[in-house]
Amino acid sequence: MKYFFLAYLAVALLVVGVLGFRGDKFSQAPLEVFPDMDSQDKLKGQKPSGFFADGVGSRKPVMGTVPRGADSGVLPIEFGAGRTGYYFTGALGDKFGNGMPEELKLESTEDSRALLTRGREMYDVNCAICHGESGNGKGVINQFEGAMKGNIANLLTDPFKQVAAPDGYIYEVISNGKGLMGGYKHNLPVRDRWAIVAYLRALQASAK
Repeated sequence: MKYFFLAYLAVALLVVGVLGFRGDKFSQAPLEVFPDMDSQDKLKGQKPSGFFADGVGSRKPVMGTVPRGADSGVLPIEFGAGRTGYYFTGALGDKFGNGMPEELKLESTEDSRALLTRGREMYDVNCAICHGESGNGKGVINQFEGAMKGNIANLLTDPFKQVAAPDGYIYEVISNGKGLMGGYKHNLPVRDRWAIVAYLRALQASAK
C-alpha cells in the first residue's frame, strides 16, 4: 500500500509538473493530446500567404465557377429562380410549349450539334443511371430491388414523345421532378435542362 501511495504521488507530481495548475500561463504552446484541428493550414481573408508565389492570400475565383449568392444575378438567371417565360418555365400561357427557346440561340448546325453534345453529357451524368443510356428505362438502378425497380419510365415510348409530352413538359419534369423522381433545378442550369430535352428527342428519333 505504501508503494501505491508513493507511485500515486509521483504520477500526480509528474502531471502537475508537465501540465501545470489551472490558470497557469506559459510562454510556449501547450501540449495538445487531442488537437481537434485547432491548428490547420488555411487562408485568412485579406492576409498574406507564403503558399502562393505572389504572396497574396486572397485569390480570384476559379475560371468558370459561379460565386454563391452573387449580387450579379448569375444564379437566378442560370438556374431560373423566380423567372418567367418559356425558357425558364417550359410553358406558353397555360400550356406547355414545343420547340427550343430562342434564348438558346441555335443559329447554325454547329450550335445545334453543340447543344446535343452537351445534352448527351448531362443526360449520361444525371439521367442514364435510372433511364438507361438509350432512354429505355433500364439503367443501373433498375437492377436493384426496391421502389424504383420496374417503375422507371421508358422515355422511348409514346407517352414521352413530343405529341403527348411537349418539350416544355419534359423541361418541367427535369426541373421539378415527378413521382419517385426528384427535381434537378438546383443541379442543372436552365440551358443544360433544355440540352437534355433536345438530346432526349434525338434518342427517340434514333429508336424509330
